[in-house]
Amino acid sequence: MTQPQQGFAIGVDLGTSNTVAVVRHPDGRTRPLLVDGAPIMPSGVYVDEQGRLHVGRDAYRMAGLDPSRFEPNPKRRIDEPTVLLGDREIATVDLLAAILAAVARAAVEAVGFLPTAVLTYPAAWGARRRDALAEAARRAGWPPVRLVPEPVAAARYFADVLRRPVPVGAALAVFDFGGGTLDIAVVRNDNGRFSVVGSGGVEDLGGLDVDAAIIEHLGNVIAQTSPDAWAQLRNPSNTTQRRDRRLFWDDVRGAKEMLSRTTVAPITVPGRDQALHVTREELERVTEPLIRQAVWETGKVIKAAGLRADQLAGLFLVGGSSRLPLAARLLHADLGIAPTVLEQPELPVAEGALAEIVPVAAGYQTESIPAAPPTAPFSAVPVSPVSGGFGGTPVSAPPGYPMTAGQAIPPGQISSPPVSAAPLPSPVPSRPRRTGLLVGAVAALAVLALVGAGTYWFFFRDRINAVDFKTVASAGELALGADDNAISYPVTATLGSRTYVGWVADKKFHVAAYELDDKKKAWQTDIDSDTTRWQLYPNPDGLVLIGAGGTKGTLRLVNTSNGKQLAQQDFSSDDRVVFLDSVWVVHSYTAKKTTAYAWGGQLKWSLDDDKKGTVIRGPVNAADTRGPADFGGGPTNRDTKSRTTYVSMDGGKINLRDASAGGKVLRSWNDSGDSYSEYAMADDMLIVYGTSSKYTVKVYDLTKQSEPDQLYAGDDKHRVASVSPCGAGRVCVLDSSASDGSDTTLHMLSVADKKQLWQREAKSTDLLVPVGKQILATSANGSSSRLYGEDGTQLLKSEDMGALGVRVTNGSLLFFAKAPSPYAADVALVGVSAASGGRVALGTLPKVVGTSCSWNATKIACVAGAKLQVWAFA
Repeated sequence: MTQPQQGFAIGVDLGTSNTVAVVRHPDGRTRPLLVDGAPIMPSGVYVDEQGRLHVGRDAYRMAGLDPSRFEPNPKRRIDEPTVLLGDREIATVDLLAAILAAVARAAVEAVGFLPTAVLTYPAAWGARRRDALAEAARRAGWPPVRLVPEPVAAARYFADVLRRPVPVGAALAVFDFGGGTLDIAVVRNDNGRFSVVGSGGVEDLGGLDVDAAIIEHLGNVIAQTSPDAWAQLRNPSNTTQRRDRRLFWDDVRGAKEMLSRTTVAPITVPGRDQALHVTREELERVTEPLIRQAVWETGKVIKAAGLRADQLAGLFLVGGSSRLPLAARLLHADLGIAPTVLEQPELPVAEGALAEIVPVAAGYQTESIPAAPPTAPFSAVPVSPVSGGFGGTPVSAPPGYPMTAGQAIPPGQISSPPVSAAPLPSPVPSRPRRTGLLVGAVAALAVLALVGAGTYWFFFRDRINAVDFKTVASAGELALGADDNAISYPVTATLGSRTYVGWVADKKFHVAAYELDDKKKAWQTDIDSDTTRWQLYPNPDGLVLIGAGGTKGTLRLVNTSNGKQLAQQDFSSDDRVVFLDSVWVVHSYTAKKTTAYAWGGQLKWSLDDDKKGTVIRGPVNAADTRGPADFGGGPTNRDTKSRTTYVSMDGGKINLRDASAGGKVLRSWNDSGDSYSEYAMADDMLIVYGTSSKYTVKVYDLTKQSEPDQLYAGDDKHRVASVSPCGAGRVCVLDSSASDGSDTTLHMLSVADKKQLWQREAKSTDLLVPVGKQILATSANGSSSRLYGEDGTQLLKSEDMGALGVRVTNGSLLFFAKAPSPYAADVALVGVSAASGGRVALGTLPKVVGTSCSWNATKIACVAGAKLQVWAFA
């Protein structure tokens, strides 16, 4: 499901022969990433005599010096721990890392930082291969990335970019004919999300095998007139002969590609003065047995998925070898369905993968996670294909990373997480009216209600908690029981006077509770799991852990008193959690049901999804916005005691449900959104925003049965970056049309008057966070921030307009000089008054993993080395 565009993102298809990356700009435009000036980078790697790795065209050029030091197709060696190149044995994962590092450098040169990333992998790859790919990305310096199956990415491109219809329940066949393998998959549209329902292929059939067949044919021709030349090309014995062999293979590959456009192509043969000429007819005769094998395998996979070819919504050909005209012709003839093939079939997988990175949508992130999103020179990543929205926690960004709306944890990795938006203030459930009460009782109750309401209003609701900032000072530490190198993916979460810290070490996930006041560890729990990326969600009644990055995602409920595990279940990238009063609610996309559990871990009730699909959103109590918010703007101090309702979107209906009464429907409306819309609960409102063309912002009043009010309408050139409540009866919207966010504008809208109150420049921002009566517009990559008062006055000092802001209370903010990094680095902090923009330089936290940091109103906790470090700033 496409989300409103926000921030940069990059999709990477690391192929057997070539690697392609596509960058998405904040306005939704996509462009191939140029590496060494070209959109397609050869995946070859060369190791020089000093042990340095060279990739792409540089590797191919250097291979002429010593071909034994060159690996042209490292992805084919994925199952081998090491590869011998020259006199050096190189870990295969390091060869892949070298390729991804080159892509990272090109991305930084193109956009100034490393964007949120998604990598693709063959659908048939198991956990070990996926983990190797994720490890390669980590070694290349990427923040945790999201992994997406290649056919799912291709299906996204087919449906979202080519605009080819794939109705809900229908299936698309993806024929991925790359350099090293043939991968075939049947992908079904499950209510806007694509899932692989059948896969197969031939691991040793790809463009390289087609090249080999052509060379074998040419060898027979060459051997008749120049047997010595052919013998040297076939079995080279020295560097010169190996160089000639490589050049010959390159020329054959070029001729094959040329024959997809013309009927004849020349091939230069080392050792011969005259070139050979190959015709398309000759090519097709030689390669037809291989192509027919591919066609037979395609029919086999479609049949195994329980379908006939005529039942498919399409047959999409991707991968460079799909250019062969014979492939499309035989598929059409044998299967009876006309294939779709593009002029550049290498690009769709990388570009389609971007649809699985849901951009940040709103300032109130859902019960937030981070995945993945990223960081310091990186832009926020993240949490995954979970559709963004404000209520409900999707699995998402990798632990410790700022989470933006709509992110989720990728399967098998699990990103970016997949990583979602934070919930907005929640509505008070409506209750049935009662009649027949005595007038006196009514009057008495009215007086009491007025007194109580007045007391609350004057002393609590609008109370501004401003922080008295001071220079940071050490306020405690906790040794995590491992050396610096043994700890990975640290994450913390702070609630009140306790910080929870988690880290991966010794193939286990460790969680400890640290008392900030007593400066001591309350308990520690060690979980046996191959899951590597976790998020912590502390609530008054229980600690929820969501993990990804191993064989499957997992959700655990832990007792906050002693660390004992109370409940456990699988958790996928499309699932969502809502934290409420007596229960917490989980929607499983895979199981197609919504389930509620008591905070003691007991199953309370379960509801099956609507046949057309179901998604849920949860509320955030207004009190939550008075406390801290995480890097993605999501409240971290949730007042679950007053939250009993959530909203479900069920096949064209919006239902307000009572979770304390088995999910009973309290009120229902027709859904005015479409498959591109986002939903967010805020106080007594449900906000629906963003569409595939002209975007709109609509609001449902959850207290009554009525049609939604349209507050705003954009145009087809603009995209919504973020939506957030910003004061009683007001909604703020960030939108922009420029790819670099240079024209981003903040609009303040009145719900009651259905009009815009004012608009202000908010250049390069992409995230809204309410701070008392003010609204903060900031950017996940730390490049731009603005702070506006109720009347639109810009309050922030110029020194802080190039930093990343987060809420500490409804009266104060912290500003990080740069977006937090997943690697140890100094972090400079500034405290800012929300009312005036006045600032206090707090000092620098030395060598901390910035993405692991969490805070309350007086302290900040981060992992530094092998310790949890706590500093007081107020």
